[in-house]
Amino acid sequence: MLATGAHAQRIHAFVSSGMTVSQIEGDELKGFKHFGYTGGVGALAAISSNNQWGLSVEALFSQRGAYSRSDTRYYLYHINLTTNYIEIPLLIHWQDRNGGMLLGAGISYGRLVQQPHGPIGFDSTFFRPDTTDMNFLSNDLMVVADARFTIWRGLQLNFRWQYSMLPIKRDWNFYQYDGYEVNSSGQIQERWKTRTNNCYNHSISVRLIWQF
Repeated sequence: MLATGAHAQRIHAFVSSGMTVSQIEGDELKGFKHFGYTGGVGALAAISSNNQWGLSVEALFSQRGAYSRSDTRYYLYHINLTTNYIEIPLLIHWQDRNGGMLLGAGISYGRLVQQPHGPIGFDSTFFRPDTTDMNFLSNDLMVVADARFTIWRGLQLNFRWQYSMLPIKRDWNFYQYDGYEVNSSGQIQERWKTRTNNCYNHSISVRLIWQF
């Protein structure tokens, strides 16, 4: 993988294609329910004399977002948002001596190329997110843990976990119905509690990688 002999190349290019399953931490919903695409190109170079340590850089297109069902008996509100990123992951890898497994860790810079798009619906009687400003921040910096397993020759199966180190959206307000009261004029006024969250991308991806 990093190198397979004395005359093996110390730099290998690769292409990848797969899917992400993700959620937005801070959206008041739980569970990895949003599916998207991830894929691109990269290069892996050996950085130790025994070829067990390597450094990789990639250029990827990745989709993340949030999804929940519209059945408000079980979910606070309905959301199906997709965000598109161009990513540049930089990872350090360690390879086992038999060459069948490659473990990596590092960071990934993501540039938002398409703002969240998709429907948001809610039962305004009980709970609702503030949808007046749904723009996310342009930059995302994520911590990455990575594992690759050789299937056959240059074909590898890759699992990757990523989590934002900085918010992708700040101060998103959520309003929850808190009953009502009657004022001095005899008018009924609803009470709402407000929760304000910062949001983060959280994703797991599965890819096939072909390394040249």
